Formats: sequence, structure tokens, C-alpha cells
Amino acid sequence: MVKHYITDRYHPLPEWYEPADLVRAPVPFDAPFNDKKCYISVVVYDPIRKLFSACSKEGLNLMGISAYRSYERQKEIYENSVRERGRKYTSKRIAYPGTSEHQTGLAIDVSCAAVEYDLVEAFEYTDEGIWLKKHAHEYGFVFSFTRENEEYTGYINEPWHIRYECEGAQFFKNKI
Repeated sequence: MVKHYITDRYHPLPEWYEPADLVRAPVPFDAPFNDKKCYISVVVYDPIRKLFSACSKEGLNLMGISAYRSYERQKEIYENSVRERGRKYTSKRIAYPGTSEHQTGLAIDVSCAAVEYDLVEAFEYTDEGIWLKKHAHEYGFVFSFTRENEEYTGYINEPWHIRYECEGAQFFKNKI
């Protein structure tokens, strides 16, 4: 049985950690087919498929933007943001390497055509964003970064970022 982990800025994952059960997500992505960011933990496979299908049945179209992200890829994103926008901006918007939920394989960023597939707060006011906010929990997903929990998480509202609530998932226990 594969063990699943969660993370936050206070409970980092080790640099080497990659979920052992990554599979290509069964949803459309704005990325090449075999790009690792199209991968999710196998426990997310059916829930994300069902969520996208239900949304589509309402005439709405979600697009996967980024799911799994390695420690190294997160490091590149973080360092580029610090260089281009500064540490203060970056610390509220980009997870430090090892603390990104994407590294767990349980999280996915989604968007839609109405916001040109960008990851922007305006997504929450699109038909897809409104539908997602209303229904994500029915498929086992939570919004990790909301206005309500910004003070605790330290991150801005990200209405495009959802994480699967995997039964038995826990913080990585070893000292790193």
C-alpha cells in the first residue's frame, strides 16, 4: 500500500520525495501529454475524472494546468519568482521547495477559457469557478488557499488550486 503525504510551509517533504503511484490524470491538460505536471497520485484518478465529467455535463469546461510538481521544478519556479518579483511577493504566492502540495500528487491547479487558462483570482467568478466552489467537496477536494485561511497558510486566495483529501494522508514524520 502506498503511503500518501500532505505538506505545508511548516511540514516540508524531503527533496527526494515523489509519490510511488503517479499516473497520467484522465482530464484535459494545457500541457504536452507526457509532461509530469499532468500526473496525479492514483488515489485522485477516479475523483478528478468524476469531477471533470460532472462539470462537463453542466456545459462547463475545466482544464488541468498543473498537478504533480517535483521538488526541483518547484525550486526553479520559486527562484525565478524571487529573481523577477522579489522575496516578499514570492512568499505569499509560491510555495518554498518541499512545501508545495503539488509534490504530494494530491493537488491540481485548474482553469478555463474565460480567463484564458490563467491561474488568476478572477477564475472564482467564472461559471467553472463558481461550479467548482459549489461541488469540489462532493468529489473529495478542498480549497487549500482561501481568503478565510490566508492568515494561517500565509498564501493568497487561490480559487484554482484544489487538493484531494486522501484518507490516511499525513505529514512526513522524518527529520529532514
